[in-house]
Amino acid sequence: MRRICLFLIPVLLAFAQLPQDLPPEVIPQPGQAEPPRRLPNGKLQRDEILKADYQKNVADSAELARLSQEIKLDFDKGDRFLLPLATLKKLDTIDKLTKNIRGRLKRF
Repeated sequence: MRRICLFLIPVLLAFAQLPQDLPPEVIPQPGQAEPPRRLPNGKLQRDEILKADYQKNVADSAELARLSQEIKLDFDKGDRFLLPLATLKKLDTIDKLTKNIRGRLKRF
């Protein structure tokens, strides 16, 4: 035990004397916002995420419109006592699409 302590004390002192100076941009200061992250091509990461989210929202809203038209046609064709299983699946898909759009809109 004594040998381990005699060995560990100089090792710990050597680590304590290592330079602790990191560049100021690496150490976040309290109350200071993080700098915006950039992609390797120089564009802001947030802008690219927003652009991709917008494109997904447009595609999902087009899908919502298509599904809602199909559901309307299903109700017009169907009987009041009969609802096709495909219509229920379409309604579930609409629910998922709206949750996805809402989640992307709340992200930022």
